[in-house]
Amino acid sequence: MVFVRSGSGTDRSHGLWVLDLDGPDGPVERLAADPRALLAGAEEELPAEERARRERSREGSGGIVGYAADGAVELAAFALSGRLFTAELRAGTARELPVPGPVVDPRPSPDGRYVAYAAGGALRVTGTDPGSGTGGDRALAEPEAEGVTYGLAEFAASEEMGRSRGFWWAPSSDRLLVARVDERPVRRWWIADPAHPDRAPHPVAYPAAGTPNAEVGLVLVGLDGARTEVVWDREAYPYLARVHWSGDGAPLLLVQARDQRSQAHLEVDPGSGATRPVLREEDPVWLELFTGVPARTPDGRLVRIADLGGARVLAVGDRVLTDGSLHVRAVLDVGAEDVLISASAGEAAEAPEIGEIHVYRVGPRGAERVSEGAGVHGAVRSGAVTVLSSARPEVPGSTVRVLRDGKAVAEVASYAQTPPLAADARLVEAGARRIPCAVLLPSSWSEGDGPLPVLLDPYGGPHGQRVLAAHNPYLTSRWFAEQGFAVIVADGRGMPGRSPAWEKAVSRDLALTLDDQIEALHGLAGRFPLDLGRVAIRGWSYGGYLAALAALRRPDVFHAAVVGAPVTDWRLYDTHYTERYLGRPDEEPAVYAANSLVTDEGLGEAAEPARPMMIVHGLADDNVVAAHTLRLSSALLAAGRPHEVLPLSGVTHMTPQEQVAENLLLLQVEFLKRSLGPA
Repeated sequence: MVFVRSGSGTDRSHGLWVLDLDGPDGPVERLAADPRALLAGAEEELPAEERARRERSREGSGGIVGYAADGAVELAAFALSGRLFTAELRAGTARELPVPGPVVDPRPSPDGRYVAYAAGGALRVTGTDPGSGTGGDRALAEPEAEGVTYGLAEFAASEEMGRSRGFWWAPSSDRLLVARVDERPVRRWWIADPAHPDRAPHPVAYPAAGTPNAEVGLVLVGLDGARTEVVWDREAYPYLARVHWSGDGAPLLLVQARDQRSQAHLEVDPGSGATRPVLREEDPVWLELFTGVPARTPDGRLVRIADLGGARVLAVGDRVLTDGSLHVRAVLDVGAEDVLISASAGEAAEAPEIGEIHVYRVGPRGAERVSEGAGVHGAVRSGAVTVLSSARPEVPGSTVRVLRDGKAVAEVASYAQTPPLAADARLVEAGARRIPCAVLLPSSWSEGDGPLPVLLDPYGGPHGQRVLAAHNPYLTSRWFAEQGFAVIVADGRGMPGRSPAWEKAVSRDLALTLDDQIEALHGLAGRFPLDLGRVAIRGWSYGGYLAALAALRRPDVFHAAVVGAPVTDWRLYDTHYTERYLGRPDEEPAVYAANSLVTDEGLGEAAEPARPMMIVHGLADDNVVAAHTLRLSSALLAAGRPHEVLPLSGVTHMTPQEQVAENLLLLQVEFLKRSLGPA
């Protein structure tokens, strides 16, 4: 078993580790690659391409944050400071391969003889053993023009589709499927650093809603240089959502229409590049993308997750293997006899399991739960060995257990520090819609102390579940509770984990997410000590949009808002996310006007009285650009509405800098107490 782990809870640098299950004295861990040793103690320097990749994946750690292995899991490849390294996992040795960089996303061939990687817009390959006759480093596909890249995922795929890869090895190790991305049609935005006016702005190819996307194609590239274009109707299906190539079968693609209401599973002929449809799907609202599918069973049947009869189910070939008692979320592994999935309790389940995600083994005789106890569980599997990761409400961090033939044989040690605060969140349902909520009260509060000022702390938007049966997701909310607030985290419509209808209810009307926050607040008021005369809301990204929406549209409920990196004008956000929920702005301008906080026409009908807002934005944010906040502030100023703006120089959408994050929390508390008044 191979994994990354840092040395402590304050150590950002991850090393590459191996757990050998068949050690002479039982399972034994060993360090396979130490980034500090490989860099000879030098500081890690990230190339621009790697910084962008980590920003898209929300990766804030350092060192070896990702790796890929060959088919036998004998050789791993990874990048450090834009350089290419390999590790012989059984021997525990690592070395650098001298190649032109900066290196992004290196991946060994299944037979371990080669490593392919992206560098300088090209897809390159090098032999792992100079004496084996595999040849030296060479380019397999090079860009024909500025703005064209091979082997990298485009912005929309890595930010919104969950596809971070841009090339895939053939099982035979003699060729690759390579994404060709042409960003020339995409409009350029310019991210400047006002703190350094001597520096030129940085160009970003950003596909805003209603504007051209990158043109994405696929080519089959042989190690001998032979090249074949993969052909499908890219006009009808411009989004390349998934690629699956394993075993002896042909490559399998999932391509999607721009409106995301139709998609096709396509099989690729590796000889000619022609494709044939395996399955076409349509939905009047949108079609969801899932982790681990499409895939194939060893005997060639298609594995997918589908919406059927109001439930999200697992389908293998022409058989549906689950029912409404499970809400299937991802496929973790496909075996000859069963499929390993993660799922939540469906709406037809006998009892709700608030915030829980479990691992199930699904076969011809139904679904069997593999994970145990309340929590958020995930797994990977290979043959008889399953690695089960579990986060639980009462235990900080997560535990990793290794099962062989269903029996625990080892546990991977965690070096994470125990937080000084116990989250102690109460998970409940609120309102007529049974909205999942987490409630946190100050640990010092007792029955005779009276009601508390309320802080809603949601993400609140689609695909951002916050109410989870785990400990660490509530640590920041717990810290706010210890400052004297009753903190509520609520997941309304649009969130995953309940039913397709629940997720798709927000189509064309994102303001429904605010309605559900209010319903949760009022539904909890009779059960917890909430002072409804002092209610604040804070959020980041979509949560920032929701917080601003609350202060502007419902000042009768909310009395202050902390608005972090908000999307204020949906015409400035990306295509795949925004058009899924709101359509295209040129076709549905009224929908955009109704859902945006500010348009060219101004602020709109903001209700009275005006409530104070603290608006926070990183000026280096290339996902939700600072223009969102600047346009909102201009409109608020013109309307004479109270607000303050906190610009964060050099900060991206993640805000990973520890000192910035800590002081930002302190400033928020000061603003909230000042705005809500004394108890």
